[in-house]
Amino acid sequence: MLETWRATARRHALLPLRIFLGVTFLYAGLDKLTSNTFFTDSANGSLVQILHGAHDQAAIPAMIDLALKNPHGFGYAIALGEIAVGLGTLAGLFGRVAAAGGAAISLSLWLTVSWSTTPYYYGNDLAYLMAWLPLVLAGAPYLSLDALLARRREGHGGHRSGGASGGSATASAAAVPGARVRSGPPA
Repeated sequence: MLETWRATARRHALLPLRIFLGVTFLYAGLDKLTSNTFFTDSANGSLVQILHGAHDQAAIPAMIDLALKNPHGFGYAIALGEIAVGLGTLAGLFGRVAAAGGAAISLSLWLTVSWSTTPYYYGNDLAYLMAWLPLVLAGAPYLSLDALLARRREGHGGHRSGGASGGSATASAAAVPGARVRSGPPA
């Protein structure tokens, strides 16, 4: 009983992180698009004011200069990117791609807007970047559209790799909740 619980916990260990990051990025993107101030250049808390305020302390001021060439286009790109990352992460569709997008957004914000936060652990963008990395590495193998698509490909004789048994048996077993797949030394 305890071993079954542990196996289930290990299998779904990244699910809370996926939900948190997906909801947070979806909310962040929607918040930007529905804000009364984010796209109003003269308003307190606007993107333009944030960019100007962070320029001199940024690790890479050229990134801010680039954003300031078309701040509204940049703002919409960030907001829509956050929404796409959030939805992809929550649905587990192209999980690694969504996580890489989230990591790229977090990295760009850390190198620009939150770079000067002292001490560094007060800034959240570095923590978000680190939180995305396990999802970049693992993807969304459970409770995801990626897992569903992998099972469907297996059912239709799709993806083949290796000999008669192929590597795809491992991929489909890993996508099925409750399946036990062991590769490498026991954990």
